[in-house]
Amino acid sequence: MATPTTRPALALLLVAAAVLASAGAARGFYLPGVAPADFRKKDPLAVKVNQLSSIKTQLPYSYYSLPFCRPGTIVDSAENLGEVLRGDRIENSLYVFEMMEPKLCQIVCKIAPNQDEARDLKEKIDDEYRINMILDNLPLVVPIKRLDQEALTVYQQGVHVGVKGQYAGSKEEKHFIHNHFTFLVKYHKDADTDIARIVAFEVKPYSIKHEYDGDWKGNATPLKTCDPHSRRLVVDSDSPQEVEASKEIIFTYDVNFEESPIKWASRWDTYLLMADDQIHWFSIVNSLMIVLFLSGMVAMIMLRTLYRDISKYNQLEDQEDALEETGWKLVHGDVFRPPVKADLLCVYVGTGVQFFGMLLVTLLFAILGLLSPSNRGGLMTAMLLLWVFMGLFAGYSSSRFYKMFKGSEWKNVTIKTALMFPGIVFAIFFVLNALIWGEKSSGAVPFTTMFALVLLWFGISVPLVFIGSYLGFKKPALEDPVRTNKIPRAIPEQPWYMNPVVSVLIGGILPFGAVFIELFFILTSIWLHQFYYIFGFLFLVFVILILTCAEITIVLCYFQLCGEDYQWWWRSYLTAGSSALYLFLYATFYFFTKLEITKTVSGVLYFGYMLIASYAFFVLTGTIGFYACFWFTRLIYSSVKID
Repeated sequence: MATPTTRPALALLLVAAAVLASAGAARGFYLPGVAPADFRKKDPLAVKVNQLSSIKTQLPYSYYSLPFCRPGTIVDSAENLGEVLRGDRIENSLYVFEMMEPKLCQIVCKIAPNQDEARDLKEKIDDEYRINMILDNLPLVVPIKRLDQEALTVYQQGVHVGVKGQYAGSKEEKHFIHNHFTFLVKYHKDADTDIARIVAFEVKPYSIKHEYDGDWKGNATPLKTCDPHSRRLVVDSDSPQEVEASKEIIFTYDVNFEESPIKWASRWDTYLLMADDQIHWFSIVNSLMIVLFLSGMVAMIMLRTLYRDISKYNQLEDQEDALEETGWKLVHGDVFRPPVKADLLCVYVGTGVQFFGMLLVTLLFAILGLLSPSNRGGLMTAMLLLWVFMGLFAGYSSSRFYKMFKGSEWKNVTIKTALMFPGIVFAIFFVLNALIWGEKSSGAVPFTTMFALVLLWFGISVPLVFIGSYLGFKKPALEDPVRTNKIPRAIPEQPWYMNPVVSVLIGGILPFGAVFIELFFILTSIWLHQFYYIFGFLFLVFVILILTCAEITIVLCYFQLCGEDYQWWWRSYLTAGSSALYLFLYATFYFFTKLEITKTVSGVLYFGYMLIASYAFFVLTGTIGFYACFWFTRLIYSSVKID
């Protein structure tokens, strides 16, 4: 039979098994509603272009902000809210293929950049910008052979605009543009029919100074440097195309088709199973086991110690020395005294409930495969909409606590709950967006999208917070298990390790330890533009985070009450919430050790967004710690006999 100590551990292991099983079974599962596109021989394949992206600047730009070959009319693809916030700008291009029809040395166009355009190209090459293209909803990737591991190929998202290098015998560094692309489209063919589905879109870039005889005849001009009839194909960049003002650049491409055994439903596996996959899994499991062990120890100590305390106090009731109260029972008349700034605490608890609900539902959707990366921007859109609708629970929980604290101005608390956290985040976001706008980046959120965000906030979220608050305030107030004395008792001097600052800082270490390995992979996916799709493990880490926040807060709250310090309300929130400080410090460490950001604006963007993330983490973990401590104090004070 499972003891109370082992039940959380058993439950967690069962959850782990279920999640890992679903993660294994979900391979090849694709988002319902994203139907596969069927192609027959010679069907047109239109390549779309997305933003130019760089891990050095983090500032996306529109593809046509550089002097690339432009179609007569540029058509923007419809984008969802998440895509716009990510900076995606999907447009049509002059790259059009025919299914299963290989083509060689196809001319796209010829350009001669002016002084400003040549400078832009050189700047983008310096900042290692990549061109992002899309074919049948698959992003373009460059296959790169790993030298340290046999036969392992990793895939880089997007292809670099160009490279820097020197001519043989020269020390002067020049800029060379990638003006020839060798595309490879892999397809899976149905055995019974002629229908095929695209399962991969790869490219190898080259820089070549094209030459031709006679006059320029547009796309029909025969090139001396790339002619399939004389078997002259582009296979290297030995005579590269330099970027100079007024120098002609001819853009060309080859396209080849290859049949693949990969089925359409599994085509994203190549993108999602990135390098160091085994290290990732081992690190996560290792981290989870350590935290699980610590959690078990903490739970065991707490249950044994409390059981002894409660038994002793209840035995003393029958003896004459019952008045000789010690430890946490001594402060029973003050432990439920409303805290200073009770209304602000209610606001933060309500916001934390809203954030917790949003994260939980998002992770469940992601585990079920409903937020596949093929649905570009779907994750961010889902999180925003869930945040808005979770306003109902935010209002309900904040007003319930406010009524328990015997507050009467519930409308003020409701307004603060609806406006405080989103208002601070929106203000930071607005400043960051203004900086992006100043850099003329496509990552700047347009005014119409900003208006839509404000409309979601004030049109849906705020009314829902008010409805939740009204429902919460109508309910009868929570009754305290013990009476509160009219005169607060003096708090004795505490040892140095129970100083509020020290105990709060100690409390944040364990919750941060639960997530920091996963945090590394999340930061890498965001700032180094890699795919992140291990939501099964992320859900496990989330469960571990909840347990560690709850347990460390309960332990420190118990020690605080034993020291006859009854001011636990804010302390419980800040104890778990202090893990956000460690998160921000880790983000700073990551910035200086893993990223190569040199621009001031890009650095400000990084720290601005990480500040928002840390603030959200503070609200989430603080609320978990607070609820755990609230449940714990009500439980222990209702378990002892007090006259």
